Amino acid sequence: MEIFFSDNIEGDVVRLDPEEAKHCLKVLRHRPGDTVNIIDGRGTMMVCTLLEGGEARIVERHERWGGHPYRLTMAVCPTKNNERYEWFIEKAVEVGVDRIVPVIGERSERKVYKTERARKIALSAAKQSLKGAVPEIAEPLSVREFLREDAAAAGTAEADGGSVAPRKVRLICYCFEGETPRLGIREALAGAASRGALDVTVLIGPEGDFSPAEASAAIAAGYVPVHLGPSRLRTETAALAAAMAVYLGKI
Repeated sequence: MEIFFSDNIEGDVVRLDPEEAKHCLKVLRHRPGDTVNIIDGRGTMMVCTLLEGGEARIVERHERWGGHPYRLTMAVCPTKNNERYEWFIEKAVEVGVDRIVPVIGERSERKVYKTERARKIALSAAKQSLKGAVPEIAEPLSVREFLREDAAAAGTAEADGGSVAPRKVRLICYCFEGETPRLGIREALAGAASRGALDVTVLIGPEGDFSPAEASAAIAAGYVPVHLGPSRLRTETAALAAAMAVYLGKI
């Protein structure tokens, strides 16, 4: 199934950008009158009839196409080897994620992260895995900036009627060296899911883990310490394992 992307929609006409139009018309050799499938990146897949010049007319709309019954934010420290982080982004999108935030920890070896390539990877993975929504790739934040932003967003949601909103579950994967009790991530998610719909945020640290001060700040902000089993996992493996735990717990 070929999937194209465009968020340039006016009425029932969709316009592909030059890159997508070239792929559709020159590479795949589609012609006016052909049926093509286009996602808008916000959850809708449109079955369209191709017109001239990279335009298409919408015939059918499918809302929440390829969606998942939860909301998942993965706040993950970029890895020293950028290819490993890009692998995580691709696989997490295939599984089902709504937002990926590169967070820079005190012990992060990679202190700068550029998002342009990551967004292209997320778009490609969304099309490949038959999803109408393309996850947001946020601009990098420090761990403490992310915690402040998350707390502010939670406060806004409560002011707007948080009692009917999905239950917010905040988890931090951190070694803690035995001084802090941790739940298994499946146990933590199962307990939360029994109390309603899930809006999950998972914090994953860098190769050197979060600093004790960062971990303490996260716990003070309401994050629950969890583990991913007895194996010591790389950052990108831990992040994907957490995303898979949410996915497998809800399908």
